[in-house]
Amino acid sequence: MRRSLSLTMVLTLSVVGVSVAQVTGMPSYDAPYRAFSQHEAGAILSFPDIGGTAIEGEYRFGYQKFDVGMRGGVWDPGGVASSVVLLGIEGRQRVVTHTEQFALEGAVVVGFGAHLVSGGNGSVIPGGLSLGRLIELKNSPVTITPYAEPVLFLWSAPGLGTGLRFAFGVGGDFRLSRMFDLRVSGGLGDDPMQGISIGAVWVH
Repeated sequence: MRRSLSLTMVLTLSVVGVSVAQVTGMPSYDAPYRAFSQHEAGAILSFPDIGGTAIEGEYRFGYQKFDVGMRGGVWDPGGVASSVVLLGIEGRQRVVTHTEQFALEGAVVVGFGAHLVSGGNGSVIPGGLSLGRLIELKNSPVTITPYAEPVLFLWSAPGLGTGLRFAFGVGGDFRLSRMFDLRVSGGLGDDPMQGISIGAVWVH
């Protein structure tokens, strides 16, 4: 078990922050289980390698092992390109609970996202399996949840066509207090988007 946890931590912290997008087409991924008991809300800042900066708000609520997240924001690609409105919704369902034989938790994550911009809209339909495990630090309220999430997604955008693509995301959720999480994610994957994402989330 210790060996599996160590491997997951190394994977999370050693991969350079490069990522293809999750539900809204920005480089943000999900841990395998939720950090809140009732709901959470936060802000996510993303830096896609193709240019510009995106800022999104997110809200998530749950029921038993299932939870739903909603996201919305704006991506400014920079230069003369028009700003893009980002909208997305996703669901997460726990499907794996750790045992003595398998040290990780797992959840299926699926969603739908849209890019709204004058001259042509795009969409992202991702489906992934997030695997990770919460790590509690001795004599500290801080916890760390490193995870990895392979994702298949159907991407459609003007000038790029429609196709099935693959991304491999890694991330870490850092519980810094009873009500606050810092979340960082990145990974490897197909074009068109690569980058890093940082989130500040308040949990209840």
